[in-house]
Amino acid sequence: MLVAGIMSGTSADGIDVALCRISRARPRPHIELVRHRAFPYTVALRRAVLAAQDARSTSAAELARLNWRLGEEYGDAVQATAQGYVLDLVGCHGQTIYHQGIAKPYAGRSIACTWQLGEPALVAAAVHAPVVSNFRPADMVAGGQGAPLVPLLDATLFAHPRRARVLQNLGGIANLTLVPPGGALDALVAFDTGPANMVVDALAQRLFSKPYDRGGRLAAAGSANESVVTALLRDPYYRRQPPKSAGREQYGAAFVERVLSLARRQRLSPHDILATATALTSRSIALAWQQFVAPRIGNVPVDYIVAGGGARNLTLMGMLAADLTPFGCRIQTTDDHGIPSEAKEAVAFALLAWQTWHRLPGNVPAATGAARPAILGQITYV
Repeated sequence: MLVAGIMSGTSADGIDVALCRISRARPRPHIELVRHRAFPYTVALRRAVLAAQDARSTSAAELARLNWRLGEEYGDAVQATAQGYVLDLVGCHGQTIYHQGIAKPYAGRSIACTWQLGEPALVAAAVHAPVVSNFRPADMVAGGQGAPLVPLLDATLFAHPRRARVLQNLGGIANLTLVPPGGALDALVAFDTGPANMVVDALAQRLFSKPYDRGGRLAAAGSANESVVTALLRDPYYRRQPPKSAGREQYGAAFVERVLSLARRQRLSPHDILATATALTSRSIALAWQQFVAPRIGNVPVDYIVAGGGARNLTLMGMLAADLTPFGCRIQTTDDHGIPSEAKEAVAFALLAWQTWHRLPGNVPAATGAARPAILGQITYV
């Protein structure tokens, strides 16, 4: 099947579309990336997405309009990517505006919940192919946190018979998957390690009027403040046992204000503040490695493979090498394995759509905490 995967992450910087040929194989499907394209959000659309994600209150009309507008944007992006091809299927993650993976009291009951926007009927009509969307709820109903959902792809594409592979994604949120030698799904570990581009992007906008720190150049002009990094790492999230997931609810506007407050007390320059936020991402990843990954693999050789927009941040990648190489981790990117760093999550949702179409589970219970495998998503027909 020719399947388009659509991903728009918590950084809310735009849309990635991956066009993939997927066929049955054992023990897991064979995936060939045919084409990948990225489509940045316009300033107005990104502003609307960020406002919805961080809103303390909003209107039903605003959310309905954004849902429809994103559906049109996804449809246009897939059309542009698939020119010259006939699609069989589309997998659309949607734009997360709220994710609460752990149950909390609400209106007399304790519930977990998630919400991704982007009207799939518009995508199906634009590309004349069925669309699988709304992937997370089925895992949550099965007792999982609805995240992370990329580990199935990590095991499918990157398992090695003798080496452990850590797939580290640097999107808005940083998350990792430990794929043990042989790639057994029940031995896999995956979780969100903390913030990545989300906090750095917000600070770049606030302090420099830039949408993000291109290449990490702004952070490179400053120095990370150890006392601020240490204070931020006291957050209990970093020591909570997996499975666990995070999002803009933890690392959005309120967290950015906390970073700025700590920075003001230390009289940090704007460049120092960005360097400190970048160091927080690297240190929290190294902490996750030490606590939750290294004890599981012993002396097995490890490839540490990075993906996501943060893989283009040379300052962050340098910090990661400094923090992880002493532990014997060989730092690479997915580009070294034939998958562009920005494309990996879009490829994952192409695979998850293929799984759903064939009535196969897409979650990995060892990663999400679900009690059972679940067929994910809902299908919208043309």
